[in-house]
Amino acid sequence: MPNPVWWLLCLPFVAGAFLALQAGINGQLAKQVDSVLAAAMISFFVGTMALLALVLLQREVPSLNALKGLTWWHLCGGLLGAFFITVAAYTGPRIGALLFMALVLAGQLSMALAVDHFGWVGFREAPISLGKIAGLLLIVAGVVLIRRG
Repeated sequence: MPNPVWWLLCLPFVAGAFLALQAGINGQLAKQVDSVLAAAMISFFVGTMALLALVLLQREVPSLNALKGLTWWHLCGGLLGAFFITVAAYTGPRIGALLFMALVLAGQLSMALAVDHFGWVGFREAPISLGKIAGLLLIVAGVVLIRRG
């Protein structure tokens, strides 16, 4: 695999950093509107409007044929996003940003290990190794230490 350009490494880092902010913002939104689900809906509405504006500006509207070719699992990303936003708005403020993000990271890396190993959802196959398992166990140990701290 060729070395990615520096910004390809920076973007996921920044996106990950924003997750902690997003959880807190949505938690405060839920408190303001007195509903976790309404907060998630408002969050998705704002995001949808922003993406709609970008799609229209870039003229990247998908064709009807492309939309007809979608399968049920293509649409699951939105459901998973809604689940994450709702869980973040509810649990983040209750358990704290650091523990929340450590658990999110542990969950992300656990699924990523399986996704890479089996080559699911378009990722290339990359078998599980002892090093990958050890890295994941270190993350889980970090969650335990953060929880005790």
